[in-house]
Amino acid sequence: MCPHCRAFITTRDKVCPYCQEKVGPRAVDRMGGGALLGGFIPHARFVTVMILLINFGLYAATTLYSMQTMGNGSAVMDIDARTLFLFGAKFRRAIQMGQWWRLVTAGFLHGGLLHILMNSWVLFDLGAQVEQIYGTSRLIVIYFAATVLGFYASNWWSATLSVGASAGIFGLIGAMIALGMLHRSALGDAIRGLYLRWAIYGLLFGLLPGLAIDNAAHLGGLAAGFGIAYVAGLPRYEGSRTELLWRIAAYACGAITVLCFLLWFQWFMSVNRQLM
Repeated sequence: MCPHCRAFITTRDKVCPYCQEKVGPRAVDRMGGGALLGGFIPHARFVTVMILLINFGLYAATTLYSMQTMGNGSAVMDIDARTLFLFGAKFRRAIQMGQWWRLVTAGFLHGGLLHILMNSWVLFDLGAQVEQIYGTSRLIVIYFAATVLGFYASNWWSATLSVGASAGIFGLIGAMIALGMLHRSALGDAIRGLYLRWAIYGLLFGLLPGLAIDNAAHLGGLAAGFGIAYVAGLPRYEGSRTELLWRIAAYACGAITVLCFLLWFQWFMSVNRQLM
């Protein structure tokens, strides 16, 4: 299939006979390149599963810290705000004091068991779809940008504490809406309609009283995911300059994420030394 016009072509074609787009030796592998165990687990995608593992690892760490240090006996179900702050939650005053890394670290934290299970359920399905369609590099950039811009919007809108993967998840929803917008067909209309409903349902759910859901982060993530995916489009042939740039961008996002956690750890250790 031509990566540009989606027409069926032969494996011998170097240039698409329909749109004259160069297709190269082979298209970027969206079906198997990110699959775990060579596709033995067909729905599991590598980057999506790594994000889930980081989320659950941090959830376990915050739960233990909350129980042992804060004396929170119900930490498994509901982690206290102090622990979330210490582990890098979004908090306006701290960000204004220079802790910009919270715009990243907040996206890997969760406030309770139901919170992480709901987000993980959606991320496992939606992340796999986006990773398969857009490729690993674009997924990383979309998820990273949606997390940062989502919590930036949250920080602008509200001074309260906020955590969760839902900013990045709404970015993935935005990417699927962009896919439906880019491909004007019955299939594209169906994809666009489905994920527009997902976005609307999610935002309406956030308006329910007593849930303290951060819709500002959702809207920021949605806008970021849609904008990046609409500009990026789908992967083209392997080895192209475009794919190289997206790969570099993905590495940069990964490096910034690692830097943010290193800065958090340095701050966390200094705070703990002061408390001892």
